[in-house]
Amino acid sequence: MHIHIGASRTGKPIKITGSRSLTLSNILNEAKNKKGLNIVGIIDCHAPEILEELKQLRREGMIKELNGGGLDIDGLTLIPGAEIEINDENCQGPIHVLVYMPSIETMEHLSQWLSSRMKNINLSSQRMYGSAIELQQFVKSLSGLFIPAHIFTPFKSLYGKGVKMSLNEVFDPNLIDAVELGLSSNTEMASTLEELSMYTFLTNSDAHSLEKIAREYQMLSLQEATFDEFKCALHEKEGREIIANYGLNPYLGKYYNSACENCLHAFQPNNKACSECGSTRFIKGVNDRINELKGNETAQRNRPPYIHQIPLEFIPGLGPKTLTKLRDAFGTDMDIIHAVTREQLLKVVKPLIADHILSARSGELSIQIGGGGTYGKISKNTSY
Repeated sequence: MHIHIGASRTGKPIKITGSRSLTLSNILNEAKNKKGLNIVGIIDCHAPEILEELKQLRREGMIKELNGGGLDIDGLTLIPGAEIEINDENCQGPIHVLVYMPSIETMEHLSQWLSSRMKNINLSSQRMYGSAIELQQFVKSLSGLFIPAHIFTPFKSLYGKGVKMSLNEVFDPNLIDAVELGLSSNTEMASTLEELSMYTFLTNSDAHSLEKIAREYQMLSLQEATFDEFKCALHEKEGREIIANYGLNPYLGKYYNSACENCLHAFQPNNKACSECGSTRFIKGVNDRINELKGNETAQRNRPPYIHQIPLEFIPGLGPKTLTKLRDAFGTDMDIIHAVTREQLLKVVKPLIADHILSARSGELSIQIGGGGTYGKISKNTSY
């Protein structure tokens, strides 16, 4: 539910830091045919070039609007979204939020409203000049969804630098539909914050390239793949719910550990300077930030299981050509990661790679912990 568009079909940049191969058509093909997804949220649909592309696909009969909201494209549901940066007078620093709309028209209304409050409506993740609550109220007036993004990431997030201690400093808590955890945290960590007990947790990839799609995702119980059903699942209504969250082990995230800003050596926040280079500047890790925020007890709420998933691109020795062979043999990444047997794998890949895939499935690969903007790494077959 958090996929960026790198470029429009005319080649104009949308997400500056995103791969130019992240076009709308490429995303839809990757999500359905390679990753095995049923619903995607593309969060740069506010850009006029993308809106026009969606409308053109609708005119050509390639897109059909669903009665319950969302867009059907050959059996894949697309929910139009936007990522917006907030930094009003109540913020300590910038905060990214995700907004989802039920239709092309409601997204167009949002885009028009934002165009007078942004310097460049054509680009992704731009700052809105206005208050957070003003944005929340407008989103709700269009029957949209409002979700703070990657809430613990050190930069441009709710708890990273956005607030001192509580989301109430910036947002109306009653106008939040869910929160997105980010790659360096999981359900167990986030559940230590009592004020989050009222919200569903989402695990999304924040994909800046095609390969990053579905490194995190959620399994939903819905009657049909529509916007309205997704909204019901976020609020656990009428039996709709999230069945499981799939995500990276937080150790693999780029910001789990605090790290020296200069040399990226692990930094103990209680120390006055880095033990390696002497610098006093550091990037506070998600784990240390959550320890600052958490209460004395874990918030009590039944949560779906959080299943640690290691994407295939993290598997040692598994390069692009081998990955293509695996997909040709077994279909989607979901099948390879979670279902294919060792005997089946051995028909396509070397025993060491097959064992790595199975060890990742069972949680028996050791991890070098990430921090300071550097992903963690997989090493040998030992328990973590």
